[in-house]
Amino acid sequence: MLPSLVVLALAVNTSQALVLSQIVLSFGIPFALVPLLLVTRDRRVMSDMTNRRLTNAAMLLITIIISGLNTYLLYNTLSGVF
Repeated sequence: MLPSLVVLALAVNTSQALVLSQIVLSFGIPFALVPLLLVTRDRRVMSDMTNRRLTNAAMLLITIIISGLNTYLLYNTLSGVF
């Protein structure tokens, strides 16, 4: 709650603050998706519950797309600031 109160106290543009908060939160997405992909395709960890090749390929594609969109968002936002 403290970051929200700081934003309110500084009277910054709330729309810009919301966008910046989403950018910061988006950094965590690849750190969740990549280990998830690596663990769920490893037979030593998952035994007979491992993903099939099609599932691995789909998840790899989704991970690349999401990471690319996050990179684009970061670039687009920072290029407008500086």
